[in-house]
Amino acid sequence: MTTTAIIVAAGRGTRAGGDLPKQWQALRGKPVAAHAMARLAAHPHVDALVLVLHPDDLDSDLWPRVPAAIVATGGETRAASVRNGLAAVPTGTTRVLIHDAARPLLSQAIIDRVLAALDHAPGAAPAVAVTDTLWHGDGGAVTGIADRTRLFRAQTPQGFHLGPLLAAHAAARGDETDDVAVARAAGLDVAIVAGEEDNIKITTPEDFARAEKLMGDRMDIRVGNGYDVHRFGDGDHVWLCGVQVPHSRSLQGHSDADVGMHAVTDAIYGALGKGDIGQHFPPSDPQWKGAASHIFLDHAVALAAQHGYAISNADCTLVCEYPKIGPHQDAMKAVMGAYMKLDSSRISVKATTSERLGFTGREEGIAALATVTLVKT
Repeated sequence: MTTTAIIVAAGRGTRAGGDLPKQWQALRGKPVAAHAMARLAAHPHVDALVLVLHPDDLDSDLWPRVPAAIVATGGETRAASVRNGLAAVPTGTTRVLIHDAARPLLSQAIIDRVLAALDHAPGAAPAVAVTDTLWHGDGGAVTGIADRTRLFRAQTPQGFHLGPLLAAHAAARGDETDDVAVARAAGLDVAIVAGEEDNIKITTPEDFARAEKLMGDRMDIRVGNGYDVHRFGDGDHVWLCGVQVPHSRSLQGHSDADVGMHAVTDAIYGALGKGDIGQHFPPSDPQWKGAASHIFLDHAVALAAQHGYAISNADCTLVCEYPKIGPHQDAMKAVMGAYMKLDSSRISVKATTSERLGFTGREEGIAALATVTLVKT
């Protein structure tokens, strides 16, 4: 199954104050919506992103350019914006997650719970049970007590199988406040999964301070280092950071010997405290002979997401006399970014020589060092 996340960011959010719509105001140095987008993009089972924007924002520099994100134009209502987002999902999408751009603190665990519930229901959404006493009021006075039994506070992302939701939207009035309302009006069952108190929606100016505090309270940053070496042998090219570089010799190894990708992969494993490539893909296992190194990197990236971490940035240094790395740096950054679900601006690939010293100086092989930062989501 293929899952596309639709981030609804077409509202104006006037109650939040400020000169910009709330989803574009800064939270910890990034737009509010950028946090939500990053958390969805980092999930291993989210295959594509659709960002629904207000027409006035399409050509602005307010919104973060996430690699491979699809942009759709918002409508007059939230329901219309969602319909436009649904129309833009890539071919092959079978499930969708619809998320409010103003909820920057969704966790990987919430996404997991929604997706798991879709294995047994046409729709699923997170919610938190109402525990406070509820009053009716008029003129500043309490006029009655409301029954809070079986009441929940709705959250997003709300997940659905694509076909039934498309049919539900086609039959909807258009004034529904969320997609659960659309689904319920069409007779679809929607499973409730556990939401989280931290999954707040930015609505008022005070919510920014609350979100800042929540992010500060749970900030968990990890740094890992990776180091790898491969010797030269016969051949006419080398694989470095996912790019085939012409050379008079090839690197030797049990896999494709991509020394740069191996170092970055080991840095991710190191930050997680999960060993190295050899532990997860033993060189004694013949199935990995000649394997493409992105298989290892894919595994490490998915493992980080499973443990609730997003990759913040990666820095890789290749140590060699030849081949020259400079002409291929941009391509390497783009390839690594695609596998790591990062904008290439968050990836560094650079090279240095060892001044003709040691095995790299004698052109016997290539070494690579990498550092990766992980942030708890």
